[in-house]
Amino acid sequence: MFWAKIATFLSLIVIVSYLLIDIEPRHNGGSWYGYTLGTIGVLLILWLTMLGVRKRAMTAGKWSLKAWTSAHVYLGLSLIVIGTMHTGFQLGWNVHTLAWALMMIVILSGLFGISSYATLPRRLGSNRDEATEAQMLEAVHDLDGQLFNTAQPLDAQAAAQIQEAIDEDAFGGGVWRRVTGRYRGGATAEALAVFRRRTHAGNDPLHDTYNRLETLLSRKQAALARIRRHLRYKAMLQIWLYIHVPLTFALLAALSAHIVSVFFYW
Repeated sequence: MFWAKIATFLSLIVIVSYLLIDIEPRHNGGSWYGYTLGTIGVLLILWLTMLGVRKRAMTAGKWSLKAWTSAHVYLGLSLIVIGTMHTGFQLGWNVHTLAWALMMIVILSGLFGISSYATLPRRLGSNRDEATEAQMLEAVHDLDGQLFNTAQPLDAQAAAQIQEAIDEDAFGGGVWRRVTGRYRGGATAEALAVFRRRTHAGNDPLHDTYNRLETLLSRKQAALARIRRHLRYKAMLQIWLYIHVPLTFALLAALSAHIVSVFFYW
């Protein structure tokens, strides 16, 4: 917790100094105090963006990747205080507020990433239960083969419904469904409901076939749910970076415009 203590101490200094130092007519980014916090904030942001470079050099010691990442997290959080105090709470529809807003979004996306890394790997491992992604897909493929063979005695309509269940893709549904895990309905679920009714309908020459198909469809539905949970956890571990990294570059652009406009008018 070394960098947590450093970041907390830095934030407390900024808050206390903000309350004690009297700026006329009020605190703002254009005062000497505002320039001081702005300079600290800019230097911190530039240093924080270097984590991407540091990750490509695996070394141990005081400035190991673990230490650097810890500093990245906690000093990044301290920017909430430093950046906000720099503005003097004077926010409007301009490039200066845009830079502050982008900074806050980048920090929030980073917090989401931290929470994902803290909880999702455990869920990912528990869901896989020592099976690889390829093995989970192979299990679905085997079930599809059993469904195809078992469905041979069926009439054309029932066989077509089984074929739709066989054709259902675990990867279908797009990015939104993959991230949220909301797969409503589906050919396998529909076929399962139909053959469950047929199994309990009474005497039928194909009763044993229906019962076997119900069992196989239940197993495929469970296998699909398992794969989709796996894909969801993987997507949540990765997708935040597609927000965090591009917005960091947008922040650097807005920050450059903010600095240039300040010195141009100054």
